[in-house]
Amino acid sequence: MNIVVFGSTGGTGKAFVEQALQAGHHVTAFARTPSKWTGTNENLEILQGDALNEADVKRAVKGKEAVVSCLGSEGLKSKDTLTRMTGNIVDAMKEYDVKRFLYVASAGIYKEIPGFTGWMSQIILKNVLEDHRKAVNLIMAADLDYTIARPMRLDHGDTTGTYRLSEAVPEGGKRINRSDVAHFLLQSLEKDQYVKQTAGMAY
Repeated sequence: MNIVVFGSTGGTGKAFVEQALQAGHHVTAFARTPSKWTGTNENLEILQGDALNEADVKRAVKGKEAVVSCLGSEGLKSKDTLTRMTGNIVDAMKEYDVKRFLYVASAGIYKEIPGFTGWMSQIILKNVLEDHRKAVNLIMAADLDYTIARPMRLDHGDTTGTYRLSEAVPEGGKRINRSDVAHFLLQSLEKDQYVKQTAGMAY
């Protein structure tokens, strides 16, 4: 499959690219700073660009079979950066008739985390969660075959392939490795699962 990955130099994005290459897919890693990628693979293309630039995004999406976004927010201040980048991606997908979109948001965008953890997340991450929520709303409003991952706290660590999914968040779940979020995205893509669904993720 021919896949483009936005946010490819972050922890989750890089894990997805590596896992997709291991599975034999052709991957275009979209990056503002291509030098963050080292090593080579005959199925890997590094494409420099800015997701806030419509032309760059269109160039990346054209000819692809699936789009993956692991874009993150920079800082905690009120911004619409994720919404604007996602809008560019959605517009490009519509223009080139690309349907499959896998997006990493965050647990808490629907205020679904219970208890003290949920209360704190709404205070500390309020602006980030709002930006992700608006981006997700754009995706859902478009005629796309989306899968939205909503992981709890992201950690570094090995891929276990064993994690819990929930419409809200897995009960008692606190964290998940970035590599397992990538695993979920790739499995959803390859098996055509969780289409037009969102999934809370944790161990």
